[in-house]
Amino acid sequence: MGDTLDSRPHAFSIKLWPPSLPTRQSLIKRITNNLSSKTIFTEKYGSLTTDQASENAKRIEDTAFTTANQQFEREPDGDGGSAVQLYAKECSKLILEVLKKGPVAKVVVKRESVSEEVVPTPAASSSPCETFFDISKGKRAFIEAEEAEELLKPLKEPGNGYFKICFSNRSFGLGAARVAEPILASLKDQLKEVDLSDFVAGRPEAEALQVMNIFSDALQGSILLSLNLSENALGEKGVRAFGALLKSQSSLEELYLMNDGVSKEAAQAVSELIPSTENLRVLHFHNNMTGDEGALAIAEVVKRSPLLENFRCSSTRVGSEGGVALSEALEHCTHIGKLDLRDNMFGTEAGVSLSKTLSSYKHLTELYLSYLNLEDEGAIAIANALKESVSPIEVLEMAGNDITVEAASAIAACVAAKQNLNKLNLSENELKDEGCVQIAKSMEEDHSKLQYIDMSTNFIRRAGARALAQVVVKKEAFKLLNIDGNIISEEGVEEVKEIFKKSPELLGPFDENDPDGEEDDDNEENEEDEEYEGNGNGELESKLKNLEVNQEDD
Repeated sequence: MGDTLDSRPHAFSIKLWPPSLPTRQSLIKRITNNLSSKTIFTEKYGSLTTDQASENAKRIEDTAFTTANQQFEREPDGDGGSAVQLYAKECSKLILEVLKKGPVAKVVVKRESVSEEVVPTPAASSSPCETFFDISKGKRAFIEAEEAEELLKPLKEPGNGYFKICFSNRSFGLGAARVAEPILASLKDQLKEVDLSDFVAGRPEAEALQVMNIFSDALQGSILLSLNLSENALGEKGVRAFGALLKSQSSLEELYLMNDGVSKEAAQAVSELIPSTENLRVLHFHNNMTGDEGALAIAEVVKRSPLLENFRCSSTRVGSEGGVALSEALEHCTHIGKLDLRDNMFGTEAGVSLSKTLSSYKHLTELYLSYLNLEDEGAIAIANALKESVSPIEVLEMAGNDITVEAASAIAACVAAKQNLNKLNLSENELKDEGCVQIAKSMEEDHSKLQYIDMSTNFIRRAGARALAQVVVKKEAFKLLNIDGNIISEEGVEEVKEIFKKSPELLGPFDENDPDGEEDDDNEENEEDEEYEGNGNGELESKLKNLEVNQEDD
């Protein structure tokens, strides 16, 4: 084949991937800090020691790098931007997982008359007082028959008191599954909580489905209160592989089906196979590819769950039709305390429909509605509904919804009415100074429980930043104000820092603030056509500089 030259002009593009070794090492340091220092999440779940944090940080970064590199290899002609985003997202997810488990995770068990605290170990001992058997700690790896025999020995001991088992983070092959089968069958009458999340990773589909069938048959007829089948790429085949187990459950209180590749067909299978959800309190259905048609099936499950308290249906590709169906189904769930519908494509129609449901709630404390394309119409309807409801809202998130100053007065009125508010996230909207000032004024009186405000990336200038700072700095319980990513002048930044001079730890960084920015700034698009030499690690470093840990779960 003869060589040819392309005479067309070419723009040099910045290659953001792979990161340099110094960049990776710098990220490891930031992850270590996230795990060991005072943050929202370490306050909630507990922090690690520096040594524990450092060890986990290396593992987190390495795992995230491998995942992101695989993404980059699938897009060799890209600039690596999607790999960088995945890199940061995976780090964020893994940080939260580590914090939730803790150095030695404590599990509080509270079932009717039972209330006890147990400390799991990597392989539970034979002591009759132990109730939680957990093999998920340690390195993620395959498990075969010989290791399974040794690892599961405590479950075979007569008179053991295990009622909760966790086989997550270990990938069972057929041999290991056959070892586990008679053990689980012998325990099924005493088991109440079963975690089989991420237990067939890396196995060929045919083998994974056989393993699922074996576990399903072994546990069929158990009376479970909690079942976790997340992280298993189930699809419809996987859901049906667990059919025997699912069909036999009539007392489930918690069901987790997150990151399972649940399509519309799989969602329909879930609705079909679970005979009763009358006792269901928690349903988590995050990061699937359900779409509108699948959402209709999940809406049927929700409709049959009158005791539902905690519903998560985030990142499931649900559009307007599915959003309306879910909203209408949620009208039957009057006990809802936590509702997470983030990262879908609801639009204004579904937002308005949801507002009608929210108006009747009395127990709602946490509401996550970020990235739903609500726009002003949907945001105003929801804010008005919440204002009129008696729900003691503590967390309200409506980031990334194209909300402008037109909705600010409705949001401000809602905020003013919610005196239990702990966290408010309105980032990545277009509220500008006028909207920011209105919302700041709504928090002047009382709001003694207010701790976190995120108004980053809202085209806020000096006046809006100052208004927020002057209000929140006086709140005794306040912990963090984030107004980064705006267009605050250098003088405005210094003024805000002066307001926080006695408590600088309450003010977030200004790394992404653009003091010379304009509201219609097109610099990012123009940069793609600029000539650039090097591998882009400086740009990548900038993108990773503010690694955020996102709330993913309870």
